[in-house]
Amino acid sequence: MSEVVEIYTDGACRGNPGPGGWGALLAVRGREKELSGAESHTTNNRMELQAVICALQALKRPVDVRLYTDSQYVRNGILSWLPQWKVRGWRTLGKQPVKNQDLWELLDAEAARHRIEWHWVRGHAGVPGNERCDALANAAIDAMLAVDSRLRE
Repeated sequence: MSEVVEIYTDGACRGNPGPGGWGALLAVRGREKELSGAESHTTNNRMELQAVICALQALKRPVDVRLYTDSQYVRNGILSWLPQWKVRGWRTLGKQPVKNQDLWELLDAEAARHRIEWHWVRGHAGVPGNERCDALANAAIDAMLAVDSRLRE
C-alpha cells in the first residue's frame, strides 16, 4: 500500500430520526470523487456510518487511507468500542444490543481491507472537506424530498 487516499465524510439528519443524507469526498493524486445518498427515515449516526462505508466501498483495492470525520461516534466506535462489542457478542457494556450493528459489521469488514488513520475534525468549523461533505449530505436530502414531493402530487 503506497498511495494515500484522503477521505472526508459527513452525515446529516433533519430530525433524529427523520430524513437523512450522507456525503463523502475521496481525493488522491489531485483527483476528487464525490459520493452521496439519502434515506427517508434514519438517524444521524446511521448516516455518519453510511458515509464512511460507502467511501471505503468505492476503493477498488487496498490502500492507505487518511479518513476525516466529524463524528466522535464513528471514530470512537471503530477505534475503541467495536473490538469489545465483538468480544461481548455485539452487546454493550450494559448488556444491551449494539445499535446499528448491521452498519458496524459492514464498516468493520470494509476497514479491514485498508490501513486507515482515523482523524476527527470539528464539524461546521470551516474544514473544506468536511464542509463539502455536509453540503453533499444536505443536497442528497433535498433531492430525495423533492422526488417524494413530486410523487405525492
